[in-house]
Amino acid sequence: MEQHGNLSVVLYAKNDLRLENRPIPEPGPKEVLLKIDSCGICGSDVHYWQNGRIGDFVVKKPMILGHEAAGTIFRVGSGVQHLKPGDRVAIEPGIPREIDEHCRTGRYNLSPTIFFSATPPDDGNLCQYNTHDASYCYKLPESVSFEEGALIEPLSVAIHACRRGGVTIGSKVFILGAGPIGLVNLLVSKSMGASQIVICDLSLKRLEKAKQMGASFTIAVEQNMTPQELGQKVKQILGGAMPDISIECTGAELCVQGGVYATKSGGVLVLVGLGQPSVNIPLFDLLVREVDIRGVFRYCNTWPVAIDMLASKRIDVKPLITHRFPLEEALKAFETTQKGVGIKIMLKCDPDN
Repeated sequence: MEQHGNLSVVLYAKNDLRLENRPIPEPGPKEVLLKIDSCGICGSDVHYWQNGRIGDFVVKKPMILGHEAAGTIFRVGSGVQHLKPGDRVAIEPGIPREIDEHCRTGRYNLSPTIFFSATPPDDGNLCQYNTHDASYCYKLPESVSFEEGALIEPLSVAIHACRRGGVTIGSKVFILGAGPIGLVNLLVSKSMGASQIVICDLSLKRLEKAKQMGASFTIAVEQNMTPQELGQKVKQILGGAMPDISIECTGAELCVQGGVYATKSGGVLVLVGLGQPSVNIPLFDLLVREVDIRGVFRYCNTWPVAIDMLASKRIDVKPLITHRFPLEEALKAFETTQKGVGIKIMLKCDPDN
């Protein structure tokens, strides 16, 4: 096809991030070629850049980063019926490669052979043009912007986590961490009917943001605080009650343990944050109080719900975006994210827009 440039953000190895022009790919029969408009930077993108790996996922060959994206259909494969050039879409980055038992039960995120954008060895969407499976591109209504479409990815983590935790009308929820994932969990908990939401973080700036976005109470975590003290503080703030559901979004051992101590007997602790491969858990407290721990790995079946929530204005993700950079300034955007400045940093990939 005609050679436009296809500027792409490519991670070669730990600490080796480059901007380079790549060829524009051709869509297969069931794929679409996308002109990417907006792509958010995720903590995992930064982690791969800084460490070259996350757990068992190791960068062994150059990989395009980015998995929080939305754009316009540029060309469709021969077998694609439901999309056409010009359609605005949000992109779900996880595509099952086979219909295994997990897919059959609707939990395709657990499929061991899943393709996932910007998880080694699979390329992501931080580029100007990319192909994607048409079934995992979702049409955006006029009222939902590309940036909101890109934020459906982190929003989906929260929808999945709140579903796993059983958040419902009247729930008391405790969220550990007020970064992007903590804040989307705040938004989703609220829209699912939570009556009181407590959120904690080390950063007063982030807690201020959480307050603006609807947190009932905030707790500033102090460096030398014990997990038991954190649990007590939550109980105090809720007037002696304890949260039905705690959602841990940091991966820090203190917070995992604090989550156990804070959650009411018979309640649920949802683990979203990825930290060390192993942490110590106060097992005795967990057992005698029958606190359930539920893990969260990405999401499944969330894009249609998220689009409806955004279109109906039940959820507003716009306050999460604090910085925007053109794709040419990707390195600066990554450095800004790494410094922990702001909340969500958005790269603008379409020079025409």
